[in-house]
Amino acid sequence: MATHALTPAAATGYRSGLYEWLTTTDHKKIGIMYVINSFVFFLIGGVLALVVRTELAAPALQLLTDEHVYNQMFTMHATLMIFVFVIPMLAGLGNYAVPLMIGAPDMAFPRINALSFWMLPLGGLLLISSFFTGGSAAAGWTSYPPLSAEGPLNSPGTGQDLWIVALVLIGTSSILGGINFLVTIFKMRAPGMTLFRMPIMVWTILVTSVLVVMATPVITSALVMLFIDRNYGGHFFDPFQGGSAVLYQNIFWFYSHPAVYVMILPAMGVISEVLPVFSRKPLFGYKAFIFATAGIGALGFSVWAHHMFTTGAVFLPFFSLLTFLIAVPTGVKMFNWVFTLFRGQLTFSTPLVFALGFLTMFLIGGINGAFSASVPVDFALHDTYWVVAHIHYVLFGGSVFGVFAGIYYWFPKMTGRMLNEGLGHLQFALMFVGFNLTFFPMHMLGIQGMPRRIADYAGDAGWNDWNLAATIGGFVIAASVLPFLWNVFISLRNGAIAGDDPWEANTLEWATSSPPPPYNFDHLPEIRSERPLFDARHGHA
Repeated sequence: MATHALTPAAATGYRSGLYEWLTTTDHKKIGIMYVINSFVFFLIGGVLALVVRTELAAPALQLLTDEHVYNQMFTMHATLMIFVFVIPMLAGLGNYAVPLMIGAPDMAFPRINALSFWMLPLGGLLLISSFFTGGSAAAGWTSYPPLSAEGPLNSPGTGQDLWIVALVLIGTSSILGGINFLVTIFKMRAPGMTLFRMPIMVWTILVTSVLVVMATPVITSALVMLFIDRNYGGHFFDPFQGGSAVLYQNIFWFYSHPAVYVMILPAMGVISEVLPVFSRKPLFGYKAFIFATAGIGALGFSVWAHHMFTTGAVFLPFFSLLTFLIAVPTGVKMFNWVFTLFRGQLTFSTPLVFALGFLTMFLIGGINGAFSASVPVDFALHDTYWVVAHIHYVLFGGSVFGVFAGIYYWFPKMTGRMLNEGLGHLQFALMFVGFNLTFFPMHMLGIQGMPRRIADYAGDAGWNDWNLAATIGGFVIAASVLPFLWNVFISLRNGAIAGDDPWEANTLEWATSSPPPPYNFDHLPEIRSERPLFDARHGHA
């Protein structure tokens, strides 16, 4: 096993000069910058969410006096969280970990990697700047026409145009990043690292990259057509001029449902690295997990129209059946994880507790999603707060808990320092309680018929208590971020020295120093299985 005498924050560590960070093509620094940039927009999106929840804590407009401003708040909250937080954050973890995991010195195209990153803060700043141009986009993160069409009653001004330009820019970043991952994984694996010896994290990034490269150009075309409609007299989505608003929905969801898996598959990869390490067992059903991941990727392109059941423009039985079917490979993964934990020697370090939070919350998100796969149920629950609960149990309970599991897991490798376990457990407890207090009541609101995307509601509708509980939960989630920020601050300054492999992990990134040297490895252990470090420690043939 490779060992090094480098100190924490050495040559490629976080204390390198600012100019070196701004001009770097090192995948490790770029990965860390992805994480930091995404987290900043997570904080901004979180503030917007608190504004929305505060407004809904009681009937009548109180914090915001203009419903259009409320529309801007929830539109930009969702846009930032999806396109500038979750997707780039998971790409950043992959950017840091994947070359190390496959024994590569860097990404295949380092300069394109840097370009991909720098498009993200520019896109995020374009989104934020729209608030200062007379109002941001206000048609929801989906931006369906005619809500997003030009006009005094729809989306006047430049805010919606900036939203379109920003998403095209961010989408281009994703496409370049996806191509880079694919070439890196297929062409730069270390000797002995066959496809079926790759870590599951690498497999999930591989399938995610295929989804990104295939789906993102589709949504880009829709955004370009919407921009032409708004600014150059086009009529792609204007039904009064021979266009079709439902066409936009088809194109949008042909991208955006695979995008759900872009946001969840890498988190599944993180969990699949964490659980074996902290249960002291190999991942149960390694190849079955790979095939399930590929199955999710393939089926992800076939279920987009379940978002459109109520339009009457889709073949309901076909898309309902496929939506139920996609639960099968996801269920396979759940059994893989549970049996990995079964009779394991569990060590409840912070990465594991966040991974367990992922398992429980994602399970609930899958169950409430299965309800929506039933056409009659979906007709009743469509565009209610049930949908809001579902997407958050999948993308917050799944993706965000997975993100924090990954941060706590790889922080020692990135910085050479350990995060504080007490603060980590405090963050998890607050986030877990706050999350469920916020989003579980939304199931009740959805069943009772409360529509989403409304700024006000009647005081006698019976929704007051559930909304107040959800608002309190939102502030508990906000409070959970504070111990994390303090944890990072004190750990970077005075955290315990991590060493090369503090977790006694299985994969190649732990065979080098913490943080790694510029080209990652002086030498590599022999790769004979998907757990090369375990083999090296125990002398397995």
